[in-house]
Amino acid sequence: MPGLSRADIEAAYRQYAHSVLRRAQRLLGSDPEAREVLQEVFMALLERPGQFAGESSLLTWLYAATTHRCLNRLRDARARTRLAERHREALIPAGSWCAPDQALAVRRLLASLSEELAAVAVYHHLDRMTLDETAEALGCSRRKVAYLLAELREHLTRLEEPHDQRVL
Repeated sequence: MPGLSRADIEAAYRQYAHSVLRRAQRLLGSDPEAREVLQEVFMALLERPGQFAGESSLLTWLYAATTHRCLNRLRDARARTRLAERHREALIPAGSWCAPDQALAVRRLLASLSEELAAVAVYHHLDRMTLDETAEALGCSRRKVAYLLAELREHLTRLEEPHDQRVL
């Protein structure tokens, strides 16, 4: 289905918009920003339909595009500060992937990671995807995913070290 037509994209919007929106809401914790990401993802697809090369399912591609846009928003310093203030006391909906007191910390951690590490963290740990599913979503090998997970573990271990024991 490479080179999607406008009709294909409209059908995809009707079929997958709720999934894209839910994904953005989980990552951003903000319904208005999630709705913006939803519109951005589909507008980008309308403007450049060839960006979907058909190497994965359209839903997988949409999830990857949504994750990418959300992580970019979280990395934006101004947006990060705005989110921190707006969601300091917010409750995370039941069934979400972390407790209310951890949600902001998770978003800050994701914002501090490289794009690849943040994506592997979301897919493998938050979405509970297998190595193979994560590799497909990232468009890389299973071996690369294992490498990224090891790098993520090292990063998290360094964060947990007391400040006086860190090697500079």
